[in-house]
Amino acid sequence: MEKIACAGNYGPQVRSDCRVSIELGSNAGIEISLTSKVMVMYGRSIKQLVKDMLVFFEIENARVKIEDKGALPFVIMARLEAAVRKILDTGKVYLPKGNSRTFHESSVGRFRLTRLYLPGNSPALMLNAGIHKPDGLILDLEDSVSPDRKDEARILVRNALVSLDFMGAERMVRINQLPNGLKDLPFIVPYNVQLILIPKCEGPEQVMAVEKEIKRIKEDAVVLLMPIIESALGIEKAYEIAVASSRVVAMTIGLEDYTADIGVKRTSEAKESFYARTRFVNACKAAGIQAIDSVFSDVGDMEGLRKAIQVSRSLGFVGMGCIHPRQISYIKNGFLPVEEEIDKAKKIILAYDDAKEHGLGVVSLGSKMIDVPVVKRAENTIQLAVGNGILSPDWKNNFKNGD
Repeated sequence: MEKIACAGNYGPQVRSDCRVSIELGSNAGIEISLTSKVMVMYGRSIKQLVKDMLVFFEIENARVKIEDKGALPFVIMARLEAAVRKILDTGKVYLPKGNSRTFHESSVGRFRLTRLYLPGNSPALMLNAGIHKPDGLILDLEDSVSPDRKDEARILVRNALVSLDFMGAERMVRINQLPNGLKDLPFIVPYNVQLILIPKCEGPEQVMAVEKEIKRIKEDAVVLLMPIIESALGIEKAYEIAVASSRVVAMTIGLEDYTADIGVKRTSEAKESFYARTRFVNACKAAGIQAIDSVFSDVGDMEGLRKAIQVSRSLGFVGMGCIHPRQISYIKNGFLPVEEEIDKAKKIILAYDDAKEHGLGVVSLGSKMIDVPVVKRAENTIQLAVGNGILSPDWKNNFKNGD
């Protein structure tokens, strides 16, 4: 009995993708039909890739049709594997060659001022997203992927994690809402994901379930977690969620879903979410993790974004989500310290250092006393400035030398 399946995207607006269909036959051998705008240069190599994969999956008789719109090899591999998995019960994994520049661990305290969402089933948006210099790139398996394409997206995201150079951005994946999100983990945990976002998190048990599955898949996996709080119940349990695992290094709030949950409309003034955001930030600060604000959904309103950033920073958030590359520079600049803040932080740290050097128990700057929390805030400001190239790491020596 013949079987047929297809995977991928094709059409006038599609680029850097392909649609692959495979039909299993009996004693027909392998037939490959390829339509591609790069047929002359890469047609032979594409067909050879398909043949190699069919051998790998032990398929001897099949008709394969590929409608290519400039897909890179890792995309073609993902689409063919997805089609094969629809008609064969196989646990085999055909991985593209890894990019050595992608294999590194993240760190707990790295800056997360900006993170850009990328649809998990649209390779064109993934390829060069790192050039926009976000602090994190999120391959999204949840809201941006239709339910009938989840399996395809998992394989594509896995191959992207293995193949793509994210240009220094933290490699993030937003999984599906639990329990379905647990099905995503085998496709990302062994393949160089650095941080996993857990959507619609409403209790510590969800964080612990993800952590348990991570350990089951790969005991020594160094994978960080960022729960997303998107409901009234999640806000009330924010602190419990924040301290549920040492892997939790940040939390973010989703205001579209939160406002829908409490039955109000999200507005630019954000008065309707003030309680939720302040309680959320307090939970994050108490747990010692980063508080990341929601996305600003109007990509055309840059002035509105500026105002939202000012409010966000004043509430204690240390970053925001992005749904368009043009938002990245606005958000990053909005959360970075200005010259006045940096100069004040320098004076506080130097005064603190001088007091310690002279064995003084009291630190003052002018007529104001300086306590440890003030020093800590100053140190955070300096770290942010140094880490983003605003201030030289050797600023103390430069200051002493009169520069």
